[in-house]
Amino acid sequence: MSIIEISNVDFAYNGESVFEDVNLSIPERDFVAIIGPNGSGKTTLVKLLLGLLTPTKGTIHVDGTSPQQASAGIGYVPQDVHINRNFPITAMDVVLMGTLYPGQRLSKRSAANRHEALEALARMEMQAHADKKIGVLSGGQRQRVFIARALVSRPKLLLLDEPTASIDTKGQEDFYRLLKDLNKDITVLVVSHDLLAISRHVKSVVCVNKKLHYHGQAEITGEMLETMYRCTAEEVCPVELVAHGLPHRVLAEHEE
Repeated sequence: MSIIEISNVDFAYNGESVFEDVNLSIPERDFVAIIGPNGSGKTTLVKLLLGLLTPTKGTIHVDGTSPQQASAGIGYVPQDVHINRNFPITAMDVVLMGTLYPGQRLSKRSAANRHEALEALARMEMQAHADKKIGVLSGGQRQRVFIARALVSRPKLLLLDEPTASIDTKGQEDFYRLLKDLNKDITVLVVSHDLLAISRHVKSVVCVNKKLHYHGQAEITGEMLETMYRCTAEEVCPVELVAHGLPHRVLAEHEE
């Protein structure tokens, strides 16, 4: 059964085309890497799935209904680049935000809500940090808290936009293993430039560049990247190095 169905979708910003005749079907419990060059529409795709944008043409269904109607079953983790680390809010407060309904205040959270939030933090191995200010946590720890906020509503679909942007190399592997564990119960879509790391964990790949191409395989191949990325003859394209598995040898040749 598919959790995402996109049919004949066009989308444009101020008359400028972003997507043209896009079709996509994502099965339940898939773990998908969304890749593509800057400006190709990766974040726009996420916003369309969240119901924050409406297609110019065509239809999008999430869990059999519109993205707006399915919003309660969608968890979203944005990039960790605009966080005010001096804001006096704890990890528990952040997760409790995931239990809010429109018009409700954080102070009105019940004991049951706090129990659910603590369970979500425990699933992310962050329960010991529940009362710490969000600003003192590492990038990887903050992302775990944001995932806990998304999980507290028990979503069927988890969308993450460049989740490892603020995580050091050592922490990225642990982070992707965590997502792989969540994928046992939840469909996971990850927008990422971290091609080498993510290709070891995902089940399939969606290439985005005005059109969408779904590849039901984990390996990010040269053919995918040649379709999505363009480099001049003079450039050493980093994604080509990853695709062909020759980063050290090729880089050495160009350094000579």
